[in-house]
Amino acid sequence: MRTPYLTSRLQGFGTTVFAQMSALAERHRAVNLGQGFPDFDGPGEVLEAAITAIREGHNQYAPGPGVAPLREAVAAHQQRFWGLDYDPESEIIATAGATEAICAGLQALCEVGDEVVVFEPFYDSYRAGIAMAGAVPSPVPLDRRDLAIDPAALRAAVSPKTRLVLLNSPHNPTGKVFTREELAEIAAVCVEHDLIAVTDEVYEHLTFDVAHHPLATFPGMRERTVTVSSAGKTFSVTGWKIGWLCAPPDLANAVRTAKQFMTFVNGTPFQYAVAVGLALDDEYFANYRADYRSRRDRLVEGLATAGFDVRPPDGTYFVTADLGDTDDVAWCLDLPERAGVVAVPQSVFYAEPARGRGLVRFAFCKTDAVLDAGISRLERLRS
Repeated sequence: MRTPYLTSRLQGFGTTVFAQMSALAERHRAVNLGQGFPDFDGPGEVLEAAITAIREGHNQYAPGPGVAPLREAVAAHQQRFWGLDYDPESEIIATAGATEAICAGLQALCEVGDEVVVFEPFYDSYRAGIAMAGAVPSPVPLDRRDLAIDPAALRAAVSPKTRLVLLNSPHNPTGKVFTREELAEIAAVCVEHDLIAVTDEVYEHLTFDVAHHPLATFPGMRERTVTVSSAGKTFSVTGWKIGWLCAPPDLANAVRTAKQFMTFVNGTPFQYAVAVGLALDDEYFANYRADYRSRRDRLVEGLATAGFDVRPPDGTYFVTADLGDTDDVAWCLDLPERAGVVAVPQSVFYAEPARGRGLVRFAFCKTDAVLDAGISRLERLRS
């Protein structure tokens, strides 16, 4: 169905699946294991820092690139965790979450008709961002079972029209963490074809079994990569929408040019608070990972007990269940009324939905009580 007045580039992009499923959760008072936001607050010192910033009067426009304490904290974070050196004055920009950083990157770096290599399934905003830039996605499917990439398929996705590679690792919706070998292959393709990389690393601190390696750390990639992350996942403050990008000066300046006409700036007091969060000691990040590992194991075990075919994710806070030859969209739309639980169909994250048929995503960024309630309802459904 055509949407009146909507530009042809965005025809087919209706309400996001996350909004749809959350609306169903509210309507049926269902346990929401669909949309990926925590149902608990982040560290107290970060929340208090936001309150302090408001009280101290940091309530007006921030500088275009972001407040200095945040940019300095991001630079220190990149060095501390990944050994990457960035100049906070010329190579770091604060954004309205990672979504804006990615969208601004696509707008700034793609000409109309350019192709963007993206790994399928992909987060739904990627395809919309590519469309708004007038570019075209060139999907590289992940293997359905082991989520590996096929190097031949990656190389086949590159053409003379390819402008950049858009990579999400750790990966939403599958929970895959790209291995060092896979990242080396992606880096080699970027260098060989002189491609820019935009990397979405918002789950950088949420890995369990495979280490995260920023693509910018690979040979030849520091000078051609726009690295994106945000505070929402790491500090359980998704509503703050504070993100950032790190890139060499020319790339950063190009993205800033587009970004300034989107939100201009945002969330001044929250920027100060996120700077405090990024400086938290190692114990916070270790406990954060351990806590989510426990939640992951709780949901994986519960879903398996309920009869679902599940694979434990290496990162993020999502678990995939494989329902086989089942219409996952219809199944998820019916689930809130039938079982009082919300999940997200994965086929909506595919350029060819048939490739994701029967795959369903559950989120474990919830309290134990909520997870247990969801598991109990799903057990009754499957019994």
